[in-house]
Amino acid sequence: MSSSNSTPLSAKTRLLSPDIKITQLINFLPAENPLAFVRGGSGIIGFGEALRLTASGPNRMAQLASAWRETVTGAEVENPLVWPGSGLVAFGSVAFADDSSAESVLIVPQLVLGSHDGQVWLTKIRGGEQPTVIARDDIDWSQIFSDNTDAAHQFSASLQAGQISPEKFSQNVEAALDELTAGQLQKVVLARDVVAELPDDFDIRNVLRQLSDSYPTCWIYNVDGTFGASPELLVRVSHGQVSARVLAGTAGRGTDPGIDTAIASALVGSAKNLAEHAFAVNSLVEALEPFCSHVDADPTPFSLALPNLWHLASDVHGVLKTGSSALDLAAALHPTAAVAGTPRQLALDFIARVEGIDRGRYAAPVGWISADGDGEWAIALRGGQLSDVQLSDLQPADASSSHKMLRAFAGCGVVAGSTPAAELAETNLKFAPIRDALG
Repeated sequence: MSSSNSTPLSAKTRLLSPDIKITQLINFLPAENPLAFVRGGSGIIGFGEALRLTASGPNRMAQLASAWRETVTGAEVENPLVWPGSGLVAFGSVAFADDSSAESVLIVPQLVLGSHDGQVWLTKIRGGEQPTVIARDDIDWSQIFSDNTDAAHQFSASLQAGQISPEKFSQNVEAALDELTAGQLQKVVLARDVVAELPDDFDIRNVLRQLSDSYPTCWIYNVDGTFGASPELLVRVSHGQVSARVLAGTAGRGTDPGIDTAIASALVGSAKNLAEHAFAVNSLVEALEPFCSHVDADPTPFSLALPNLWHLASDVHGVLKTGSSALDLAAALHPTAAVAGTPRQLALDFIARVEGIDRGRYAAPVGWISADGDGEWAIALRGGQLSDVQLSDLQPADASSSHKMLRAFAGCGVVAGSTPAAELAETNLKFAPIRDALG
């Protein structure tokens, strides 16, 4: 566990003038290392870095949760608001696997711009080792923030097969089907990756804006190089109330309205998809029960429409017992059956053995936590991870590029009745958000 903190943090939140209207927070992202967790016009974005907490290994999330409690205990927080994301907050992104080389992080920004129900606020955070962004209390909005919709020009990048090619992915699905037949494994979520070399003028703000425009009902996230448009809320804690949304079971959208409606109806009636979905819901409810005095889930799933996909979805609600934070719950829930499988450990062992690669922060919690323990954590899906590596490190082909690289994953739940061809086609659908955002 490491921290860049040297002095206690202080956070001061103020409501901004009603004259300041923000319909899309995503248009106000800073050029350097923007932080974001936004859905529609609401959410928070972060500027700068006051404090970074990092952890790795099997207890990474527990370590981060403990370090956050310690940070909050020593902090001074002035927050007259009750809205989610106001006051002292940290943005977080976690590695998927216990043995991942990717760091799990909590980042406290120097400034947070938030919006909720048409109200806009600003939180200024001092402390840590980094210099403050603003040296005075009277903030001149016009000098600091501006709508940068046109600040960065367009670019394009092509996705190529990564360490798990389409052919290898199909072989992995075949191996999973054999395991399902022969053993105790009931479901396993397998993934494949694609990579892209990014141009020197790559600007993540363009990608985030395009994702926000195309997927307004998804959570648009960007934390420490992990970004995307997640349709799946892992867990939300707000004033003692717990909520989550489970997605498992997928079908492509139809171009004709009648066909599209028929696809949605067929998905709801699909025994294969309903079984996959039930595994995911049951695992989430069981993981939440120790932390809640009451948990209930939708009795039957509903069809959730995204621009390119139908998902089977269920909402889960609970009442939190005292003493647990949103990050504690995320730690208990990850990895759910929706991103790993059932039984959990058998599925994780199979994934490690058959895939044999590091997923990084794909399909792991990404979100934020506040000083009071409330927060929102989505699952890092429908996006990618940025790194400064050589293309040859991620792709079997001969290459020597050392430009900034993007790596993206897409996965599918393999259950009895799955076929390699259908699962491969599903991954192609799930790559659409990142593929379209890259032009």
